[in-house]
Amino acid sequence: MSDARILAVVRGVHSAVYIIMVAAIFLLLYAGATGYVGSWLWVALGLLAVEAAVFAVNGLKCPLTALAVRYGATTGYAFDTILTERTIRLTFRFFSGLMVLGLVLLTLRWAGVLR
Repeated sequence: MSDARILAVVRGVHSAVYIIMVAAIFLLLYAGATGYVGSWLWVALGLLAVEAAVFAVNGLKCPLTALAVRYGATTGYAFDTILTERTIRLTFRFFSGLMVLGLVLLTLRWAGVLR
C-alpha cells in the first residue's frame, strides 16, 4: 500500500476516533447536567479513560499524529485528520474543559450535592 493510502487511512481513523471521543464528552456532560446514568455513560467513561491514558503515556500527544507524519503528513493544526484546521485549532483545550466540567458535575451529582 502506498504512503498516500496509509496516510488517508490514518487520517480517517484519527477523525473517527475524534468524533467518537467528542460524542463521549458530550454524553458525559449530559449525564452531569441531567443525572443520566446508563450503560452509555459507562461506555463513554471507559473510552475517555482509555483516551486519557493514551495521551498520558505519549506525553500529551496522540500517537496517530506521529504515524501521520511518518506517512507524509505535513505540519499544521489539521494535518493528521480529515477535519478542517478551524475545527481542530483549539479542540484539545475546549474538549478537555468540557470533559472536566462533565466529570465535576457528575461527581457532584453522585456526592448528592446536585439533585
